[in-house]
Amino acid sequence: MSSVVRRIGVVGAGTMGNGIAQLFATAGHRVTMCDLKPEFLDRAMATIARNLDRQVARKTLDATDRTAAVARIVPTAAMGDLADCDVVVEAVLEDFTTKGAVIRQLDTICRRDAIIATNTSSISVTQLAAVSIVPERVVGMHFFNPVPMMELVEIIRGLQTADAVCETVMELTRAVGKTPKLARDSFGFVVNRVLVPMINEAINCVYEGIAPAEDVDAMMKLGANHPMGPLALADLIGLDIVLDIMETLSHGFEDPKYRPSPLLKQMRDAGYLGRKSGRGFFSYAPSR
Repeated sequence: MSSVVRRIGVVGAGTMGNGIAQLFATAGHRVTMCDLKPEFLDRAMATIARNLDRQVARKTLDATDRTAAVARIVPTAAMGDLADCDVVVEAVLEDFTTKGAVIRQLDTICRRDAIIATNTSSISVTQLAAVSIVPERVVGMHFFNPVPMMELVEIIRGLQTADAVCETVMELTRAVGKTPKLARDSFGFVVNRVLVPMINEAINCVYEGIAPAEDVDAMMKLGANHPMGPLALADLIGLDIVLDIMETLSHGFEDPKYRPSPLLKQMRDAGYLGRKSGRGFFSYAPSR
């Protein structure tokens, strides 16, 4: 595997995908951002431009650098445009079938020495790598939301992942100003294996009538010194994503301690997904 990384590919232009594209472009990399729907790409480019404008207004980014960063991102609906990328990060739906289909497609497009990094937050990297015809090039590169602000990137080594691939993505992560931490492959890895069951227990406290959502969050902020309550954090992450992670942990470990809260399932079914739907455990004004 080549350790020289010049061009980055990103598959998926949603919240995580556009954040990853912004991060690499701001750090000086050329980025090809791919999504099936042009309207998603347009929305992603507008989001990136808005985020960078805020940085210029706060004087944390020069206006010239802002313009250059946007110019480095090439949006495309054609997966074939990823052919010359050195590293491709998939940031699609947190679903094994969907991610596996993307990896299979990248196998037919990318050079054999290109690295395929999955931004999965909980799915086994070993299982995803097994889908590829070059499994040793598949690695977990788990960014956190919002990508430009959060310092950590979990690097997850699948059973098949080559040493050189891990070393390259660790170096790349440091080069863009983030802190990489290596984790052995296990459902949920480290952060979400600790964090999401805690959120699930906070939801159970509401479900069982122990305390209302406002008080649960207040107690965790005042008593555990959390900067944000677990239910507000769940709303920020998205309750559908929280449920996906809990179900991955539950099915992966086959341990009842990871059983999702019934209230979490009900809220997903009702479409109360948190900030992105305007309503979760708390209500949110529509974004402009």
